[in-house]
Amino acid sequence: MEERLFWIGLFMGAYAWATRGGRKSGRLGSRAATALWHALFCFLAGFSAALVAVISVESRGRFQSVAVGIMSLRELYYSLAGGLFLAAWGGWSAWRKGRSEEARRVYVAEDLEWADTVFSAVLLASVLMYCVVQAFKIPSGSMRSTLLEGDHLFVNKFIYGVRIPFTHKRVLRLRPIKRGDVIVFPFPDDNPRNLHCGGIQYRKDFIKRVIGLPGDEIKVSAGRVYVNGALLDPEPYTQYLDGFRRQGFASPLSRDEYQGLWESHNLDRTLGDVMRDEFGPVRVPKDSYFMMGDNRDRSCDSRFWGPVPDYLIKGKAWVLYWPPSRMGLVQ
Repeated sequence: MEERLFWIGLFMGAYAWATRGGRKSGRLGSRAATALWHALFCFLAGFSAALVAVISVESRGRFQSVAVGIMSLRELYYSLAGGLFLAAWGGWSAWRKGRSEEARRVYVAEDLEWADTVFSAVLLASVLMYCVVQAFKIPSGSMRSTLLEGDHLFVNKFIYGVRIPFTHKRVLRLRPIKRGDVIVFPFPDDNPRNLHCGGIQYRKDFIKRVIGLPGDEIKVSAGRVYVNGALLDPEPYTQYLDGFRRQGFASPLSRDEYQGLWESHNLDRTLGDVMRDEFGPVRVPKDSYFMMGDNRDRSCDSRFWGPVPDYLIKGKAWVLYWPPSRMGLVQ
C-alpha cells in the first residue's frame, strides 16, 4: 500500500502547488473555473478514498500485497467510480453556491488546506510504511501455532535495511537475515497466470520462517528437513498434523533439471504438489532464501514454488498486537 499512498500524496501536493499558482494569477476567480477546480479536487479525494478502501478489503481478505505491480482493474474501476461521483457532486455544488466572489474564495482556500494536509500526512505515512513498520493480518493457518488466523502484527521493515526505490539494493542494514527469522515477502513468481498450490498466488504477501540461507543444501525426507546433510533439529515451532507415516516419491528428473525448475518457480507446475514430504536436494541460490511454514503439512512454501530473492523481503515479523491475549514478540 505504501507506493499507492506515496502517489496519492504526490498528486495532492501537485494539486496544492497548482492551486497556489492559480490563485496568484487570478485564473481561479471565475465561477466556472472554481467549479471545475473543486471538481478536480473531489475527483482526487474520491479516487484516493475508494482506492484505499478496496486495498484494505483485499488485504484483509487474502493477505494480498497491493504495493506490488500495476494497479489492478478492480482497483481502477472502483477508484474511478468513486472519483467521478465525487467530482460530479463537487463541481455541481461549487457552481450552485459559487455566485459570489467570497464563496468562490472559500472553496479554493478549503481545497488548498485539505490538499496540503493530505500531502503531508499521506506522504509521511507512506515513508513510515516503506522504511519503518507496517501492519499485517494473518489469513491462513500455514504458520500455526506461532501465528493463528486473524492475528494482527507489525513487521519491522528497517532491520534488514531500507530498500532503495526502483532498485534491488538495500542500505543501513542492521543485521543479516538469520535462519529461524519469521519474515514477510511478496510471492516470488511474477507471472500472474501461473498456478501454485492449487491457485493463483501472484501479488500475495506470504509470511514464513527462514529455513535455508544462500548456499545451503536443503532436503526434505519423510517430512523432516535436512540442511547441508544434517537434520534440522530441534524445531519447537513446527506442527505436523498428519504424523510421520509418509509415502515416498521418486522424482523422474535429474538433479540439474530439478534445481532449474525449482529456481524458476516451475517445480510444482511440472510435478504437481508432491514435494511436501519428499523434496530436493536443492541448493539455495546466492542472495536467496528457502522459506517454510511452521504448520508443515498445511503450508504452501518454498518446497513448491522456489527460493525467495533478498530484494523481495519486506521485513521481519516483530510484534503481535491483536488479539490482546496473544500480544508479544514473534519468535
